[in-house]
Amino acid sequence: MRVADFDFELPPENIALRPITPREAAKLLVIQNSAFSDLHVGDLPSQLRRGDLLVFNNTKVIPAALSGVRVGRLGTTPKIEALLHLRIDGASWKAFVKPAKKLEAGDTVQFGSLSAVVEEKGDTGEVTFRFPVSGADLDIALTQVGRVPLPPYIESKRAQDLQDRSDYQTVYAKESGAVAAPTAGLHFTPELIKACQATGIESEFVTLHVGAGTFLPVKADDTRDHKMHAEWGEVSLETLNHIQAVKASGGRVIAVGTTSLRLLESAAGKPFSGTTDIFITPGYKFNTVDGLMTNFHLPRSTLFMLVCAFAGTDTMKAAYAHAIAQNYRFYSYGDASLLWPAQ
Repeated sequence: MRVADFDFELPPENIALRPITPREAAKLLVIQNSAFSDLHVGDLPSQLRRGDLLVFNNTKVIPAALSGVRVGRLGTTPKIEALLHLRIDGASWKAFVKPAKKLEAGDTVQFGSLSAVVEEKGDTGEVTFRFPVSGADLDIALTQVGRVPLPPYIESKRAQDLQDRSDYQTVYAKESGAVAAPTAGLHFTPELIKACQATGIESEFVTLHVGAGTFLPVKADDTRDHKMHAEWGEVSLETLNHIQAVKASGGRVIAVGTTSLRLLESAAGKPFSGTTDIFITPGYKFNTVDGLMTNFHLPRSTLFMLVCAFAGTDTMKAAYAHAIAQNYRFYSYGDASLLWPAQ
């Protein structure tokens, strides 16, 4: 498929730079069989049924954006910007760096009080760093020297501040390792979760550590030529048993966010622990997920392709045109949609 088929005009003023407060006050566009309903996220319990199951991604965003200098080599000490995106082991991370041409295997980069050695350098601005500490000690060190990796379109418009540390984290975040938030989950508050539970809506958690690849544009002209970056995820046997029990009793499985959906589809009904680079485009047959709650995505993005696969390309183009006309807010800090596949 042509990437251009997933293009649309998005006015800059529709891109949110801050979230709405309270979180559940964000708009919610319900999309079913080409019909659109304008609600708010707080109305979500009324759109679901007793026995339905919400599946959340409980990954926790870490301060994975680092600024430092190359040291140890004679001559200059160029500034280096790094964005960690995939943990290899307790002490090693893959990262996108700028300017990559300034680094070679064996170089040391000093990120404040934390150093890192370049173990390997790829061809597309990606390197593998090994740090002198590992595990929880490395996580603590990153908290001291790193920044929350906000999407580039936000950081180009305003400075990051302390508010982003809480705004860009779900209230149920638990498993550290993401470098981007599972943004559909940002709309949930403890009160909204309790309201869902009070109406008989069940919940379950999976873990997908969202990588920085989610920020990368699709540069290929054809979707077949685009390569997704791998992300680590895990779906337990207990979670799968819960999903199967819900389906057996007539309930529906609603993924909260494209990250939850991609992980559940990668697992394909079996326990899963490892990396996935699943790329979902129109024509994909969904095996697990019956509904999807997600934010509004950018033109030509892999995530817009995914929602087109889920609810239909024509339907989603019409829905996005409706959202723009009704001043919905797009992307990470924006409003939400609830999608049901065409019947």
